[in-house]
Amino acid sequence: MSKQESLIIGRQPLIEALQSGRAIDKILVQTNANGEVLSQIRALSKEFNIPMQMVPAEKLNYMTKANHQGVIALAALVEYKDLETVISEVLAKGEKPLFIMLDGITDVRNIGAIARSAYCCGSQAIIIPDKGVGALNEEAMKSSAGALEHINIIRVNSLIKAVDTLHQHGILVFTSDMKARKKVYELALTEPCCIIMGNEEKGVQPYLAKAADEYFTIPMVTKFDSFNVSVATGIILYEAMKNRM
Repeated sequence: MSKQESLIIGRQPLIEALQSGRAIDKILVQTNANGEVLSQIRALSKEFNIPMQMVPAEKLNYMTKANHQGVIALAALVEYKDLETVISEVLAKGEKPLFIMLDGITDVRNIGAIARSAYCCGSQAIIIPDKGVGALNEEAMKSSAGALEHINIIRVNSLIKAVDTLHQHGILVFTSDMKARKKVYELALTEPCCIIMGNEEKGVQPYLAKAADEYFTIPMVTKFDSFNVSVATGIILYEAMKNRM
């Protein structure tokens, strides 16, 4: 998909795309734009959990020379799924959920690499927030070697609410903590579980980490800073796969 083909330009084309159920990453709206159709777009974006961002006209003009009417949407390269639906589908197959949740990971190459490891190790889904995460664009797709097309991608407007939903379905939530006593290989990874992976600099947000059931560390021989987030995810997922096999 080319840059131009990934754009949905104009109000009515966007309305039609939304009503048809087309997957959309983000909607960009000119700061001073208004009107009845725009109100409809706002309502639909809220209904389908699609981020909407107010931007200056210059940004939209830079993106296209066409008459954008103050609205441009970025079509998604992947289809976003509903968390409850995916949980039901995984359980219906007789599988135990092994999910990954990404908190504040903005490097699309890391996201792509995580998706690749997740798919290879049998993880069924990656949960991402609708804001504060790298776009699942062409670079992410390339880094994943196409895995992003094969694994369920769940986009939510609240990670903490997603954790609540996981708990309601008996899915344990684990996250790393430098001070944790438990090692990754001591986790109950054969149980239905979701691993929260955070930003390399800030880690998992405190309110989210507090909601986890258990904390763990990945032991290292040296006292170097830490593993890259995609490498760390691969280690955890391989441990889960080994235990489940």
